[in-house]
Amino acid sequence: MSNPTEKQTGRAARNQQADDSGFGPRAGRQRPMGGPMGFGGRGFQVPGEKPRNFKSTMIKFIKYISEFKVLVIIVMIFAAVSTIFAIVGPKILGKATTKLFEGVMGKISGTGGGIDFKYIGTIMLISVGLYFISALFSYIQGWIMSGVSMKITYRFRKDISQKINRIPLKYFDGTNYGEVLSRVTNDVDTINQTLNQSLTQIITSVATVLGVLIMMLTISSIMTLVALLIIPLSFIIIMTVVRRSQKFFKQQQDYLGHVNGHVEEIYAGHNIMKAFNGEEKSAEKFDIYNNILYGAAWKSQFLSGMMMPATFFVGNLGYVAVCVLGGWLAVQGKITVGDILAFILYVRSFMQPISQLANISNVLQQTAASAERVFEFLEEKEETPETTTPVSLNTISGNVEFKNVYFGYNPGQTIIKGFSAKIQPGQKIAIVGPTGAGKTTMVKLLMRFYDVNNGEILVDGHNIKDFTRQDLRSIFGMVLQDTWLYNGTILENIRYGRQNAIDEEVIESAKIAHIDHFIHTLPKGYNMELNEETSNISQGQKQLLTIARAILANPKVLILDEATSSVDTRTELLIQRVMDNLMKNHTSFIIAHRLSTIRNADLILVMNNGDIVEQGNHKELLAKGGFYASLYYSQFENGIDKNSIKEA
Repeated sequence: MSNPTEKQTGRAARNQQADDSGFGPRAGRQRPMGGPMGFGGRGFQVPGEKPRNFKSTMIKFIKYISEFKVLVIIVMIFAAVSTIFAIVGPKILGKATTKLFEGVMGKISGTGGGIDFKYIGTIMLISVGLYFISALFSYIQGWIMSGVSMKITYRFRKDISQKINRIPLKYFDGTNYGEVLSRVTNDVDTINQTLNQSLTQIITSVATVLGVLIMMLTISSIMTLVALLIIPLSFIIIMTVVRRSQKFFKQQQDYLGHVNGHVEEIYAGHNIMKAFNGEEKSAEKFDIYNNILYGAAWKSQFLSGMMMPATFFVGNLGYVAVCVLGGWLAVQGKITVGDILAFILYVRSFMQPISQLANISNVLQQTAASAERVFEFLEEKEETPETTTPVSLNTISGNVEFKNVYFGYNPGQTIIKGFSAKIQPGQKIAIVGPTGAGKTTMVKLLMRFYDVNNGEILVDGHNIKDFTRQDLRSIFGMVLQDTWLYNGTILENIRYGRQNAIDEEVIESAKIAHIDHFIHTLPKGYNMELNEETSNISQGQKQLLTIARAILANPKVLILDEATSSVDTRTELLIQRVMDNLMKNHTSFIIAHRLSTIRNADLILVMNNGDIVEQGNHKELLAKGGFYASLYYSQFENGIDKNSIKEA
């Protein structure tokens, strides 16, 4: 469970990402359907985001799933066979209808021997057998494809998860969290749905169109031509409606995001909104968004709703034409009654796969866009490879040295310029300076979240690049300004500092951190679940939990980054005492804005614009009357005599 402000920021970032890219958490919802298409056809989906390079992305995708190619081919064969068996059914049923019609007519005229129920029964059994085989093949291919799609989805998410651990921190500093989240969730889900549904649907649709067309031609080429003439008219209606409704569907999606984002933003900060009497302004803004959303949704749904009656009307005209022509041909003896029935069934099933293919073409565009985004992430530049001959030290004393370090986040913009400092084991080092001076950057370099441009950082005389990142980071323990607690019990959150710690060690760490008594007052004590809704734990108590975690880790070097900046004075004093005990016999780096908390530091490094402008202890720096003194006095200039401070 993280800081509420951090949570709100994360949600807002993800929502904004959803609005901007169409692939954020809210963007995972399907776009509204543009109404049925053709004779009982499927809906036409409004076009979504398109890939920049469809061909290249699909080639990468095919290579990525190449290990499943045998299973995919089997699925294709089963899907095609299932469709073929289903297509043959109406033609065979037509024979039964013809035999029934002939038997009835013969009995009426007295020229026949009656209805041949044995023949009809045989036809019915054959039809049932064909449909059963079709259903069986369809079930098998669906079962295989579900397994394949799940395995590919699993592989994508596993690769993304492993990639996240190999990507340098610089990527996440410059990328919206929602952007990364959408890769793991929505983009992979889109690919999964396409593999699980659309791939086999493409095969069955193509096979159905070709198979039905062939069967229609075997019955009557003239009737087939009449039926095909209806298709262009249907497409003209469809494309006209889609062209007019598409802009409203897009506007609907945009303002759905605006409405959701506004509601979540106001809900997350409702205390601030009420404190500044912003209810009326918030309601006005919501009404603006909601009215536009209402108008766009009404128009889009109305236009897409027109598609069904329009296409059904055209379809019914086609049925009338087929029936009239079929009756005329039957009178002339050129076609049987059963063939007319079979033809009508084929006409009905002919338009549906065409509409499906039209919809799938758009789905494939969205899938390629999702795959492209996933592959872009998987191809991101990774951290510098680990050394092949890592240093392995049995004991760490905590000696740290910065030797002429230069660093900049961006090329040509150096913010740390020739920084050098020697820290002896067990010393308490404070790093102070104005915002943007480079204090936190030093910590990031020490932990190898970033690598220096020039110079080197040594731990016990060894360059930190000679350690594996895991070994290096195990030397350090961090307590940050932003308390990071995850969904889980208090016991699990403290144990995060050392995963193999037993319960007694966790409880002992909590006692040292002066948080044990408070934990026992909570429901379920150490087994209480922490989550976003936890409201009976203060910010200071959360900070003490993170300190207990650091105590349990028992690191050789401690890093405290503004660890008390967001708590009250009383809690700060408690945390300060806990940290003083924690820092005994440990090399410690303390980043602080509140200079009163670092007066007992062994060495204070004063930074400004990436440079160490002063070094010394508190009294020495005050006596100099330089940059540190001006920073220190500025925090006490109201109501406190500077001379009394200096004397103290």
